[in-house]
Amino acid sequence: MASRHRAPLVACVFLIGAVATVIYSPFPVSLNPCAYSLPRALLSVSGVDPYIVSCARDGDAATAPLSDGSGHKTIGGPIVTSLHTCSKPKLPPHPLPPLYCCPPMSASEPINFTLPDPAEPLRVRRPVHAVGAEYMAKYERAIALMKALPPTDPRSFYQTANIHCAYCTGSYHQTGNPELDVQIHFSWFFYPFHRAYLYFFERIAAKLLGEPGFALPFWSWDVPEGMQLPPEFANSSSPLYDPVRNPRHVPPKIVDLEFVREVGENNFNDEQQIQQNLRVMYKQMITNAALPSLFHGQPFRAGEADKPGAGAVELFPHNTMHTWTGDVAEPNVENMGVYYSAGRDPLFYPHHNNIDRLWVAWRDIGASRGYRGHVDFTDPDWLDSSFLFYDEEARLVRITVRDVLDIEKLRYRFDGVDMPWLDARPPATPDVNSKRGLLESVRFPVSLDGAAVTAEVRRPRVLRSRREKDAQEEVLVVEGIETDGTDMVKFDVYVNAMEHEKVEPGGREMAESFVCLSHPSMDGTGKGMAVKTSMRVALNELLEDLGADGDEIVTVTLVPRHGKVKIGGLRIVYMAE
Repeated sequence: MASRHRAPLVACVFLIGAVATVIYSPFPVSLNPCAYSLPRALLSVSGVDPYIVSCARDGDAATAPLSDGSGHKTIGGPIVTSLHTCSKPKLPPHPLPPLYCCPPMSASEPINFTLPDPAEPLRVRRPVHAVGAEYMAKYERAIALMKALPPTDPRSFYQTANIHCAYCTGSYHQTGNPELDVQIHFSWFFYPFHRAYLYFFERIAAKLLGEPGFALPFWSWDVPEGMQLPPEFANSSSPLYDPVRNPRHVPPKIVDLEFVREVGENNFNDEQQIQQNLRVMYKQMITNAALPSLFHGQPFRAGEADKPGAGAVELFPHNTMHTWTGDVAEPNVENMGVYYSAGRDPLFYPHHNNIDRLWVAWRDIGASRGYRGHVDFTDPDWLDSSFLFYDEEARLVRITVRDVLDIEKLRYRFDGVDMPWLDARPPATPDVNSKRGLLESVRFPVSLDGAAVTAEVRRPRVLRSRREKDAQEEVLVVEGIETDGTDMVKFDVYVNAMEHEKVEPGGREMAESFVCLSHPSMDGTGKGMAVKTSMRVALNELLEDLGADGDEIVTVTLVPRHGKVKIGGLRIVYMAE
């Protein structure tokens, strides 16, 4: 396709579950037909296409912030959104059109979600590599039917793709706090939002196909049989094909779950790449997912700024698979490699179906192995937060997080793959910390701009009992991470590996990675949005594997791989949820 010159985009990628709370407690048209005094029924017959109308202006304060009566804004409560406050997205310079993300206005208020009839057939979601050509032809036809609908139809592929754009680029604002954006990534909403998204997508597809039992297939990139782009999506004559993908990543190329655009391709053979991928899955599903916030992400409540911190799998391998699939010839790695356009690729939905399956797997692992931390939040601020979708009858529906927690009640289940990564615990590397004791003191904050930085971090407790470890996860906090948002940033975190160059890929000492793609500009000038965040690395299992359970001090080596970043400090905390 034609070459375009534009500034890079951002998607902040922390390849580890960044968490901040230790213990959770419950608790361009000239006419503006969206003026709040106009009923939506009038809007729907006004003759102006609702799908190109912005119903909010930047800085609109039509809805007053929540208040506790003292003049101070109230923090806390569920996140709620409204079509009335959906506005233009925050996009990178020169994005690929279309450039508007808000859904069509509805002639009526949203209805509350109700669970499907328990007598409905149970949809069985199976892996793309195993369902067969006949079944994949159904998915192909469903996409073709959705693409054939007019763009004003909320069930069209155009509108379906825009859902992800609207909820991921600041189009939606918090009801009661219109100055605050809603971004469902980098928070505890990542899994439930996408589950609801796929639920309605699947039912729309089934309705158009005339097959009530149709189930969306999933791309099982975490198991060897599924570790390549499904061939059905590489056929340029198919509705499943997207020309805006990486042309180098076609079958039989094995996926790289650690892929980052600027770092490029590695030199593994297929067997080595598969082994590396399995170790990645073990780290992110077991080692770094010991608590709800380490898996789901940090709490995001009403009145708070978005993007508080993501869970382990969301950013690694979820985001790495987005960038692996997207076209690296595009500055923003469209389509899959950036939030606003990811939903335009038909592969997005099987990809996220696998993410949904991993949520189920995480809970199942906890139940079967007795991992007490593999449970969902019970906080009402999470459970009662809601999202807006159009259903298969084109009705606007408000669905809450608590509505999507039981997939059997949603009338679907997963089948067809095992979890080989459960046995892929990474090995430790001998003699990579022999220079310990020769360290110079590090004065934070420090800038990672070419050379690795190694610091000693004192552990408040050593030789903890099994009971203590079961009660609390020891966590390394890398805090005060700052980038200017104009470029991709990547650095790796090694524990007890001052000679990190000796650690083989997938080695235990490489505990986690931080990756942040450049961020969309606010005004189209190309100026990036500063990224300020922190990341957390789970230590319980890691220190056991490194034989460091009795050490009073651990060495932490931060290895820059790309871009400029500042680190505010390092500390160890103990978390219980």
